[in-house]
Amino acid sequence: MTVLHINSSARLSNSNTRIIGQYLVDALAEPTISRDLAQQPLPTINAEDLMAVHSSSASDSASLKAQLSLSEQLIDELRNADTLILAAPMYNFGIPATLKQWIDSICRAGVSFKYTEQGPVGLLGIKRAFIITASGGTPVGSEMDFASRYLEHICKFIGIGEVFHIDASGSKGTPEQVIAQGKRQVDVLVSTLLTNAFTGEA
Repeated sequence: MTVLHINSSARLSNSNTRIIGQYLVDALAEPTISRDLAQQPLPTINAEDLMAVHSSSASDSASLKAQLSLSEQLIDELRNADTLILAAPMYNFGIPATLKQWIDSICRAGVSFKYTEQGPVGLLGIKRAFIITASGGTPVGSEMDFASRYLEHICKFIGIGEVFHIDASGSKGTPEQVIAQGKRQVDVLVSTLLTNAFTGEA
């Protein structure tokens, strides 16, 4: 198993998603590629290049080549992973802008998904994703949560088989209680995965 771990919290210390995400990485104990979108944000993209990346544009501008090269690198990181960990705080009911930029870079027709008569089909074939969502008061999974549900949709859109949610919401109690509850969720999920792997279940 290879793990791709994506962090996006602007809070670099004492972040629920960072702490629980690292706990999950340690519990899986597998080779891990880490990308921190808060500390190393992706370069901005101009309107012309944004349109060209998602079309069949024949432009040969240096900026477009750089954006396409970055997109291929990010998609390759996904292709080489069996497991994706998305650590995502909820800002104003949605995901951080840095994480949205990453999504816009990896969702490319004909590369990470394709359109068919039956609808879009994901092409990356990743086994599973863990989505760790933190919020100050919005209940994770509620109608006001446009973060975790959106991320699950994106995961399935690009071809990820199973999606597991970990609730790191601050409304669940003190920071210590939230972290403890998140870690218990990780323990249960990892234990289930190991049991299924041992018994040969999907």
